[in-house]
Amino acid sequence: MTVILKGADTASAIRNNLTEAIHAYHLTPCLAVVRVGCKDSDLAYEKGLASTCAKTGIELKVFELPETIEETAFEDAFQKINQDPAIHGILLFRPLPSHLDEKRITQLIDPSKDVDCMNPVNLAKLFMGDTDGFAPCTAEAVIRILDHEGVSLNGAKAVVIGRSLVIGKPLSILLLSRNATVTCCHSRTRDLAGECRGADILISACGAANLVDETIAKGLDASCTAIDVGVNFVDGKMCGDFDFDAVSHYAGKVTPVPGGVGAVTNTVLAAHVVLAACRMAGYPDVKL
Repeated sequence: MTVILKGADTASAIRNNLTEAIHAYHLTPCLAVVRVGCKDSDLAYEKGLASTCAKTGIELKVFELPETIEETAFEDAFQKINQDPAIHGILLFRPLPSHLDEKRITQLIDPSKDVDCMNPVNLAKLFMGDTDGFAPCTAEAVIRILDHEGVSLNGAKAVVIGRSLVIGKPLSILLLSRNATVTCCHSRTRDLAGECRGADILISACGAANLVDETIAKGLDASCTAIDVGVNFVDGKMCGDFDFDAVSHYAGKVTPVPGGVGAVTNTVLAAHVVLAACRMAGYPDVKL
């Protein structure tokens, strides 16, 4: 019988560790959210993040800047946040308005406060195996779920569908660092079903509804753990990249959408904020 992996279970375990660390090290962790304008999608994400921070014991400061703000004014405001010693983590909502230089701005963020891997310095650390930086939260959330569920990565055949810098590529690196044998597929892969056949771990992060359909699913077996990172809307309903009925018929373990990886991502972000606070307080070796 297929096991449905609920992200809430992993998120709860992470939050318990964070709460213990905050009390043990007498921390007052603080996350700054920098938002330009007030898009509905940003506000919805912010609401979920506020709930996660409240449950964990992290102070959340929201800096809302006008959508018409000029580059110089934005950089001045951002640098004040960057240099505030009371702020341990910074999350910048993107994409920014087209008149702002997003590439330059992501390079401004202090790598020690860059809790979602926006600065190229942290991305380089990830690819070099340097754990001083922070990995992208969604990519790490996948690893956290696999670890929580006791899925062995050592020597496993892992297939990642997606090659973005936000999820696909960093996730492939994280899996490689744990000794998985990784195949990275994408929209130009000629025989996607063939590449996925026999995977121990199958992860899709393309944002294409029903990409992993019956044709691909029937190549999986009960030893496979299938992780759906896709977020799509079909007829007003959220769904992932999987044809869930097909994948859950063949794979032994599968995450749902919603309620899977997305439920863990914010908690990983919270973990990064607490880790940053630990390091700033002189506890660099804390593991969360």
